[in-house]
Amino acid sequence: MKLHEMRRFIPLVFLVILVIAGVIYLAQVSGPRTGPLQVAGTIEATEVRVAPEVAGRVVEVSVEEGAPVVAGDVLMRLDDELLQAQRYRAQAGLETAEAGLRTAQAAVESARLQQALALTTARAQETSARAVEWRLALPADSNLPAWYFSREEELRAAQAEAAAAETALSEEQTRLESVLAAPLSGQLEAAERELLLAAAEVEAARTVRDRADLARQNEDLLNAADDRYDAARERLRDAQRAYDDLLGSKDADAVLAARAALAAAQARLDAARDRVAKLQTGERSLQVELAAAVVQQVEAAATQARRVVAQARADLAVLEVQLSKTVIRAPVGGVVITRSVEVGEVLTPGSAAFAIGKLSDLRLTVFVPEDRYGTLKLNQAARITVDSFPQEVFRATVVRIAEQAEFTPRNVQTDEGRRTTVFAVELALQDSGGRLKSGMPATVTFEE
Repeated sequence: MKLHEMRRFIPLVFLVILVIAGVIYLAQVSGPRTGPLQVAGTIEATEVRVAPEVAGRVVEVSVEEGAPVVAGDVLMRLDDELLQAQRYRAQAGLETAEAGLRTAQAAVESARLQQALALTTARAQETSARAVEWRLALPADSNLPAWYFSREEELRAAQAEAAAAETALSEEQTRLESVLAAPLSGQLEAAERELLLAAAEVEAARTVRDRADLARQNEDLLNAADDRYDAARERLRDAQRAYDDLLGSKDADAVLAARAALAAAQARLDAARDRVAKLQTGERSLQVELAAAVVQQVEAAATQARRVVAQARADLAVLEVQLSKTVIRAPVGGVVITRSVEVGEVLTPGSAAFAIGKLSDLRLTVFVPEDRYGTLKLNQAARITVDSFPQEVFRATVVRIAEQAEFTPRNVQTDEGRRTTVFAVELALQDSGGRLKSGMPATVTFEE
């Protein structure tokens, strides 16, 4: 073959070689699409950040980074001097409130005894009245026996009559004022006042004269008393004559009638009140009602005292809670991943001081190529191996499979995976007895 003909076939030979090499390479890279899926990732622990709930100055830090802790271990303490003083004051307030409650309760007991005593006394006083009350008769115009109505019914009727009598008295008082407003009535009213004052003066002068007469040791004193009495009587006679001169007028008759009606209304009210007082005996007596009112009053005071005690206890409980929060404890067991606090620092609520990794809740997130996504399902078992324990196999379970693909992350370990989109798969590791740690690289083999 000539040289120039060989040169024409050289590019074609190279092309064939490249195609064959590419097919071989793709076959090697692609690998088998069957068999267990194996990917790699890094173990992660759930982190719990610990922060104080109250502000304060740090006085003690008990752990360092990397230290293992169990739930309840003390991590640090805050200064509690101010809260202790407030707690002491709240405790004193509670003791004072409890003393006040004891006093109020004693007052209730005393008031109840007084009420019982008043009731017993009132019943004893009513004994004689009860013995004869059935023999009494109602007014002559009624043919009902005395026992027909109960004492409560009679009392209500008497109280209603007293109320009606008060209304009638008010009406008669208004009527008298209207009558006294007439032209000549003003003169009569003035004469009435003069007559009343003169009568009062005579009574006073008579008292003085009688006292001077009993003394009989000073003639001048007796003469002066007699003269004063005579002058008072003369004033009374003059006032009576002036009053009598006005009685013949029509206005005077109206005033007399109005005053008579007013006097009768007053007498009616007095009689009604007397009737009410007569019926208010025994359990209905005013002494018993007063004792019952006192009991209600002291019981209300005791209720208020109980509320004060409850408030004082609540205030003390608040301070107890605040004091307990000055000791910051590990909320979960694990390892202290970070410590960002030193003694002397002043922390505010919510400022992170520690981060604890929960070794009992280890997770592992891996990324599965798109072409193997369909082979996975939730709760699928997987085997975990780590370089630290090459002869051991740990167990894990799929707890989450991403619903959306994402770009290849940096920790995908295969060239094939780096050229494809992937789905994140999260696995929960079973308890490893504390051997697996956060940050360990691990290989995951999914069981079919």
